[in-house]
Amino acid sequence: MLSAGATLRSMREQKPLVHQITNYVVMNETANATLALGALPVMAHAGEEVEEMARIASSLVLNIGTLSSHWIESMLLAGGVATARRIPVVLDPVGAGATEFRTSTSRRILDLVDVTVLRGNAGEVATLIGADAEVRGVESIAAGIDAAELARTAAQRLGVIASVTGPIDHVSDGERVLAIANGHALLATVTGTGCMSSALTGCFLAAKPGEPLEAAVEALAAFGVAAEDAADGAGGPGTFHARLYDALYALEPESLDGRAHIEEL
Repeated sequence: MLSAGATLRSMREQKPLVHQITNYVVMNETANATLALGALPVMAHAGEEVEEMARIASSLVLNIGTLSSHWIESMLLAGGVATARRIPVVLDPVGAGATEFRTSTSRRILDLVDVTVLRGNAGEVATLIGADAEVRGVESIAAGIDAAELARTAAQRLGVIASVTGPIDHVSDGERVLAIANGHALLATVTGTGCMSSALTGCFLAAKPGEPLEAAVEALAAFGVAAEDAADGAGGPGTFHARLYDALYALEPESLDGRAHIEEL
C-alpha cells in the first residue's frame, strides 16, 4: 500500500542503518540527506570491513560514480552479504553507457548481487537493457525509448524494481508502472541529487522492505516534495542545495501523501 507519510514516520521511529558504498563527489551530501530524512548513514567502503558492516545494516546502496577496481570488489563483498541476509540493495549505475568500465561493472553487480532497485537516469537504464542511449559523462542526453516503457522493460529483463528518474519519474516492477510528478528544475543544477534519490530509496526500503515497488515510489515522491519546498525562496543552486537538507528534515508525514503526485499508468 502506498503511503509515503506512514513509511517516513516508521523510518524516523526505527532509524535504520543504511550502508552506502558511494562516490567521493556525493559522500557528504548523501550522508547528510540520509540523516536529515531520519535514517542513519554509514559510508564504509574498505574491503576489510564492508561484509561486517553489511551484516548490521538494514539496506545497502551501491553507487559507481567514482569507480575503481578495489571499490568494485568491496561492493561485491557487501552485496554478497546483503543477498544472503535478504536485505534490500539499491544500485545506482552512474555513467553506465559513458564508458565500457562503468557499463560492464553495472552488469557484473546485477549478475552477482540480488539488486532490489535499479535507480538511474534514462540513459543509464537504457544502456543496461541494450536500448539506444546517449550518456555524456554522467548525464543522460537521450534514450531511444519512452520512459514508462523503459522502466517496465528494465524491470522485466533485469529482475529488479526499475526506478528511472527525470522530469517525471517512472518506477516499475515489470507489470505496474507508476509516475511521480514531484520535484523542481533546480535539482538538475546541483551535483549529486540523483545520488541523493538513490540514498533515500535505500532509506525507504529499509523501513518497508516487503514492498519494494511502493518504497521506491514513496522515496522519489518524498524527495520531490522536499525539492519543491527547497526551491521556494531559493536564489539559485547554492541556496537550493542548503535548503534541500532543511526541507528533508521538515517533511511532515501527516501531509506528505496529500502532496505526492503519483499516478499509475
